[in-house]
Amino acid sequence: MTDHDPAIVVEGLRKNYGAKRALDGLDLTVRAGTVHAVLGPNGAGKTTAVRIMSTLLRPEAGRVEVAGLDVREDADQVRSRIGLLGQSAAVDEELSGRQNLEMFGRLYHLGARRAGVRADELLARFGLADTGKKAVKQYSGGMRRRLDLAASLISRPQVLFLDEPTTGLDPRGRTEVWNSVRSLVDGGTTVLLTTQYLEEADQLADRISVIDHGQVIAAGTADELKTKTGGDRIDVVLHDASQLALAASLLPGDAVVDEDRRMVSASVSDRMAALTETVRALAASGIEPEDIAVRRPTLDEVFLHLTKENAA
Repeated sequence: MTDHDPAIVVEGLRKNYGAKRALDGLDLTVRAGTVHAVLGPNGAGKTTAVRIMSTLLRPEAGRVEVAGLDVREDADQVRSRIGLLGQSAAVDEELSGRQNLEMFGRLYHLGARRAGVRADELLARFGLADTGKKAVKQYSGGMRRRLDLAASLISRPQVLFLDEPTTGLDPRGRTEVWNSVRSLVDGGTTVLLTTQYLEEADQLADRISVIDHGQVIAAGTADELKTKTGGDRIDVVLHDASQLALAASLLPGDAVVDEDRRMVSASVSDRMAALTETVRALAASGIEPEDIAVRRPTLDEVFLHLTKENAA
């Protein structure tokens, strides 16, 4: 598999749980050596898709290739080429960080000496060398998640699946994991990431697929997806919340009012013209804004826009 070949190819993937359809013809292609984020509301099928791609579930229909291998026909070979970091911690809290990694190494049939060498390599790589002899129960949340990530790399996988890897972490712990993921991709690993944190996808992903009801409803780079919401947005924050309705009527298009933040927001096509016209219209109406800003839409707004359209 070269950098020009897709590391993951999913075509027409379907999976049912009784009468519930979890995946309904999912299509997905992930380029080698990149981070591809999969976003979607709870129940959209993200974890089901990861479990199928990592050979833990069998689909009703569709084709999945990972690292050039069919996940149904070549499951054992696929497993030897992938790593998986699930939502729950896989490490033993009573063992030390090094003991955990040695244990995983032995499970991958590395042998005692090679397992110890690989454990030391990974502890150093993830900034855990100084804490490798401590019991994991003494680790911070971010340290535990980095150890989990290290354990998923024991076999030097070509493709790594990260299923909501930073759930429950504080901002510092999340940043630690993000830095580790960037380091992996710099080294050539392909990462498929599912996440509920829109900022996480914005920070890490080369491409993003938004799924809902078991299908991809939009895909592209973060900037491409942001453009789908109508381009830039203008935000107007007011001193006086009683003027929000009037200010909304002066903004172009369908303005959104946020009473808690005393803010009115609207999408605009020409950022400079919209800013000039809004300032003039507010002044003419006797409204003195506390702040005015033109910005790109956030992925949160993109996500809500796309899933709302899909539900309509």
